[in-house]
Amino acid sequence: MEMRELPRMGAEVGVVGLGTWQFSGARGPADDDRAVATITAAVDAGATLVDTADVYGDGRSERVIGRYLTDHPLADVFVATKMGQRGGNAPASYHLDNFRAWTDRSRANLGMDVLDLVHLHCPPPAVYDDDAVFDALNLLIDEKRITGYGVSVDTCDQALRAIARPGVASVEIVLNPLRPKPIEHVLPAALAAGVGVIARAPLASGLLSGGYDELTAFGDDDHRCVARRDELPGETFAGLDFHGALTAVRKLSAVVPPELTMTQFALRWIIDQPGVTAVIPGASSPQQARCNAAAASLRPLHVEAQMMIAEIYDELIRPQLHHRW
Repeated sequence: MEMRELPRMGAEVGVVGLGTWQFSGARGPADDDRAVATITAAVDAGATLVDTADVYGDGRSERVIGRYLTDHPLADVFVATKMGQRGGNAPASYHLDNFRAWTDRSRANLGMDVLDLVHLHCPPPAVYDDDAVFDALNLLIDEKRITGYGVSVDTCDQALRAIARPGVASVEIVLNPLRPKPIEHVLPAALAAGVGVIARAPLASGLLSGGYDELTAFGDDDHRCVARRDELPGETFAGLDFHGALTAVRKLSAVVPPELTMTQFALRWIIDQPGVTAVIPGASSPQQARCNAAAASLRPLHVEAQMMIAEIYDELIRPQLHHRW
């Protein structure tokens, strides 16, 4: 698999990684044995970056990854976790004592002496301007609790503020064919500053797999069930209402070359964007993990496809959502 650099850390990761929120039960019942098999398949297919968070299943996702690492001590795996939501996401909770406690808990869950990469988990706006927060993160590196840190952000403005911080190694941001706004300013700024960009929610909660329609049902314990009822469902379905999202996906499907699945098309589009370090699609089975990883070996999309995606965005999405992100 193609490897790309996190310049400020001097580390490299595979361009297609694995997101693990689904191992927490947020999308319905989860099976830990199946989760470990999925991680195994992803790594065997060349993925090295595994992304998680301390609140995914109250640590369950981290513990599943830790189980994999225990069983595969020589595996080439770079783990990115997140912290901040355990404090209720209040600005006052972002301080050194909490950072030490949260990272110690993640280290125990993962079975790692030193965490590879820790992102602040969509922190409130005030955190970006608080020098003490970033001084504390630097101290965690000095204390050898973590190797590097970054910020998982909600908006492009937040990403730009994080990139301006000299110690930030990476930003995680929603990027997919229905949410291309980071291409305008975030990716160029990150590239110029040597900050990695990890594209999260690349398939818009499965919407860009092309497998949903008006009859698709989600279980009551699946976050997509609630989002489907909302007019503006946040990050789920790329921020579109469900029916509007289906309309956009159907238009996109006409652009997908016959030799690609829609999932691979969406992932390849992200990989092709200058400044992207890695994309972290979720996978609920070994087969899905292998199919996702295969996008790394595909040829770049034709310019015509890129232009069509931009036209669909401008027509159906930009007027209602561009300003929000």
